Amino acid sequence: MIDKDPTSYTWVTYAWVMLLSTLGGVVSFNTKLRTGAARPFNIMELLGEILTSAFVGVLTFYLCEAAGVPQLVGAALVGISGHMGSRAIFRFERWAEQRLVGSEGNDRP
Repeated sequence: MIDKDPTSYTWVTYAWVMLLSTLGGVVSFNTKLRTGAARPFNIMELLGEILTSAFVGVLTFYLCEAAGVPQLVGAALVGISGHMGSRAIFRFERWAEQRLVGSEGNDRP
């Protein structure tokens, strides 16, 4: 198998990852609007949600590729993590602490 790095994926692959993850972010923002957790017509809040979702979607894509997750499952996980937004980042952080440092996270404030 050829080793992959971030530059070895096509722009079409990145376009799909961005589309799926940002759609997850838009759905999350829409849910927040309906529950009153976000203000209507707040462009900065929407952009923040979309950028966070795109970032976490790319991270999820890389983790799925590194773990050998089937592509369709990875695509679903990209969309789900895009919807989770910053919550997914915090979960990745906890996972990395436990796996790489051995911390149980008990020392967090």
